[in-house]
Amino acid sequence: MDESASLDALSDTLTRLSTNAYSVDLHVQHIRLAKSMEDKDQLLVALEMAANYMATPDTIWLPLIDAKTAASDINTPEGALEVLGLYSKAESDYMSFSILQKHLGFLADRHEYFSGLEVKPDNLGELFSDDWTREAMSIVISKGTGDISQSHILWDQYYNLELEILEKASTDEKPLLVNAIEKILLARLQQPHANHQDTYQSYSSFTTAHKPASEYESLLISASKLRSRAIKAYEKREASEMALAAAGYSLDAYATYIAAERRRRDPDYFILCGLYERSLAEASRRQFAGELGAERAMQVFWVGYIDFMKSQGQNVEFWRRATRSAPGSGEVWARYIRFLEREQESEASKDEMDASQNEDIEAAYTRAISTTLFNRDRKSDPEVDSDQIVPLVLARAGAEKRAIEAGRADENDLATFIKVVEDGIAMVRQASNSGDPRFRLEKFLSEFYLNLADVPDAAVQLWASTAAHYKSSWAAWVAYTDVLIRTDHHDLARKTFQDMSTKNLDYPEALWDAWHNFEHAHGSLSSLEEAISKITQASAQLEARRAREAEKAYAVAAAQYAEQQAASAAAVSVPATSATQGSAPVVSEAMDVDFSAPADAKEKRKAEEELPVTENNGGKKRRLETPPVSLKRDRENCTVFVADLPSEATEADLKALFKDASCGDIRDVKFTRMPETLVATVEFYDRDSVPAALTKDKKRIHETEIGVHLAWRSTLYITNFPEKFDDTSIRDLFGQYGLIFDVRWPSKKFKATRRFCYLQYTSPSSAERALELHGRELEPDRAVSVFISNPERKKERSDADANERELYVAGLSKFATKEDLRKVFETYGPIKEIRLAEDKSGQPKGFAFIDFESETDARAALAANNYELKNRRIAVTFTDSRVRAKNKEGTAETGLGRRADARNRSVRVRNIPSGTQEGLLHQLLEKHSLVKRTEIFAALNEAVVELENPAEAGKLLLRTEPIILGGNILQFSEEQPGPSRSQPVAPPPVTGGMFVPRAAGSRPRAGLGRARKPGLGATHAPSSSNAQSTEHTGKKGQDDFRKMLG
Repeated sequence: MDESASLDALSDTLTRLSTNAYSVDLHVQHIRLAKSMEDKDQLLVALEMAANYMATPDTIWLPLIDAKTAASDINTPEGALEVLGLYSKAESDYMSFSILQKHLGFLADRHEYFSGLEVKPDNLGELFSDDWTREAMSIVISKGTGDISQSHILWDQYYNLELEILEKASTDEKPLLVNAIEKILLARLQQPHANHQDTYQSYSSFTTAHKPASEYESLLISASKLRSRAIKAYEKREASEMALAAAGYSLDAYATYIAAERRRRDPDYFILCGLYERSLAEASRRQFAGELGAERAMQVFWVGYIDFMKSQGQNVEFWRRATRSAPGSGEVWARYIRFLEREQESEASKDEMDASQNEDIEAAYTRAISTTLFNRDRKSDPEVDSDQIVPLVLARAGAEKRAIEAGRADENDLATFIKVVEDGIAMVRQASNSGDPRFRLEKFLSEFYLNLADVPDAAVQLWASTAAHYKSSWAAWVAYTDVLIRTDHHDLARKTFQDMSTKNLDYPEALWDAWHNFEHAHGSLSSLEEAISKITQASAQLEARRAREAEKAYAVAAAQYAEQQAASAAAVSVPATSATQGSAPVVSEAMDVDFSAPADAKEKRKAEEELPVTENNGGKKRRLETPPVSLKRDRENCTVFVADLPSEATEADLKALFKDASCGDIRDVKFTRMPETLVATVEFYDRDSVPAALTKDKKRIHETEIGVHLAWRSTLYITNFPEKFDDTSIRDLFGQYGLIFDVRWPSKKFKATRRFCYLQYTSPSSAERALELHGRELEPDRAVSVFISNPERKKERSDADANERELYVAGLSKFATKEDLRKVFETYGPIKEIRLAEDKSGQPKGFAFIDFESETDARAALAANNYELKNRRIAVTFTDSRVRAKNKEGTAETGLGRRADARNRSVRVRNIPSGTQEGLLHQLLEKHSLVKRTEIFAALNEAVVELENPAEAGKLLLRTEPIILGGNILQFSEEQPGPSRSQPVAPPPVTGGMFVPRAAGSRPRAGLGRARKPGLGATHAPSSSNAQSTEHTGKKGQDDFRKMLG
């Protein structure tokens, strides 16, 4: 962006900030523009503007503190106090160890400076004296004690300063300081923290140095008793702290941790306050970094914190922080207004009203509305969540209503009450197209009109305007007719029923039921029969319209299926040799995760493959009729995704919904409760059921509109991302485009180099927006590929046959380069990619992976095995062990040495959470050791992990710090020799009979590898009887020797 464009963008941002000063997005944009212009003054202005309007994270405050420190004369008391004031303001926003450490360092530095002056400034006073500095530092470290994992960093710095002051103290001052430091140590021992043993050792050393030797033992025993409770408290949370760190301190991990603490029988105030402070600080950092969902998480954390602190007591400063941190949360403002109402009632009862302490309710409400975060002036502006407006208005209006009921209000207060609610209703209707489907404000005001104010006509007028605004809402019209009936306007209610019975409402059946009940209660026989007749007629028209809509939707969906099948058929009909001509085809969409066949299926022998060659078939196998296609489960094409479900939705609701559309039988329904919504996947037995199911998109369950779409339409196939990327990296990159439902990673059991994943959003629109990442270089010369995961385009997927096209080349010289490999292997066919493995220092590891354009060329390149390159014999084989086995010819290895070697390099992992993906487990363990292969046994919740060498296996086995996955601490043990758990050993075949099962006769013995084929001159194995007699005869007898001698 050139200078002129940057200035225009800056001017536009400042203009928008003038009317939306509490918008985090605009402040972030302002800061980003100032940084891009490299204007330090403008950057400071942007940072100060953000910090003045709202609570900001340390990423905003630290540059401001540095600038203030540089600009102020900190060698004077006035300059030092200015900087200290900025530290206090920053620390009142969020807990930040970076700011707290910097603050401690500033205090220690200024204490040393002013203590060393021979002539003190006249206005210095007690500032930066020993006592003042110790008190100031104790306040600073108290702000960080809630972080039980890191608080020792601050405390150790403070304790060292205390010891320095003690060493410099005079003989008369030392006894007092010793007692003070002892109290500090004992208080610290009673706080849960990570390095409890180090603190205890510090207390022991301090007691040895400054207490009488006769008291040493009793003091340590007493201290040990004091710290026991704190140690237990930390040990209970140690696993949670490690899980939090392993999750990268994500907001979801904080929410899980907090929920677990809240569920305890006796929640720990110290622990929970610290957790909430840490989660709020992390949410703020992520919000200013632009992370999707961080603002909502901030609001949820504050609501939980406020509710927890209600029983502990709340002060004005607490509420100032809450409203400054979450100015757009109606729930936070509502709780603040109710707090003010309680305070006013208690003060009124004590006759001690102090306006200087608390602001009044009207001022707080005005301050909330003035943020403009609850208003939407133009339809082009982003929608505002009505769930944030309604609680705020209800809290303000509720306070006025209770004052009126208590007789503390006058006529002006009554008018204020009505205006507050009416303005709130207008805000809700302007906020979004859907408004408030529950009509909470309308119901609140209507009950006031009907019961308290006794003005029924006002209630009728209110619901008339509501029904006119929400024209297609059955709930609005039913509420309108209900108030007409309650106010005895029966004729008008009947006319409304008649007029609306044929209108296109979202749920007309509810209106018909209300009309039917009304006529039974208040109508005559003729009016009842007329209503039944009109309802029957309207029902028939509705069914006919729905049938037409379903037929139209079915035709559209069927056309899409036909188009996809035609494209798929065209791709399949392309000759295999075309892959080697020209460039590789452009991949537009991809297929879902490939699942390997069960082990027992792979070992079945097909009879038609063993047909003998006869004269009748001309030396070829006799052609058989095509066997019937087996009924294979087609999840991709038979599954729909249902989003935006109400929280109370059940499986019965979904089955009833799709039964109404004649969708066919449902195979499976799976609900997933996410932090912000409830979703479900519905799998049908037949793919022909899906088009009819898609017609239920935008329908309602429990008055909530849902979304229905094909599951693969919201799923992305992602490949060619950097090797360092893991699950967290993918979620961070793609989370900006919408709510992520799931990320599925491939198993690396057979091929450790697989680098792709499938990411599913809750809506297709999010997946479509994320396609803009396709082709973006996340690292030099590596552009990520992002496609919609269409199951009909499997043959076009870039890695559909990658297993058959990739070779593993080992035994390379450290001097071998990519060009050397290309010269050797391009003689067999076009090469797509060569990846030469390197260690962290960039040195070759001695092996490489070569991707060919076609499977035929890759198979031909196996001939390069044992080729001499740079004075080294190289080994060439397929990367995927399954493909390698499929292409082997001749005698198989016994596997004795290979299996023993693999076992020495393997460990067994236990206590794996149910449903764990092999790919995710592989990613986690890769952070601690060099992992080669991972295989999970789901039924046992265990896995076997094969590592690069025995040393890496030993590293895992000897690891002292736990590794946590999904809240479970993984347990590691040596892999014991013996048969695989996945393939139980079968009993030996019974001998002596006429028939021996072929599979039993050819199966290798457990633990002995594959059987060797008999070589030249080999004899048949002895009979079972001979074998048994030999086995039972341990030594040769005398008769045997006589026979040998003659």
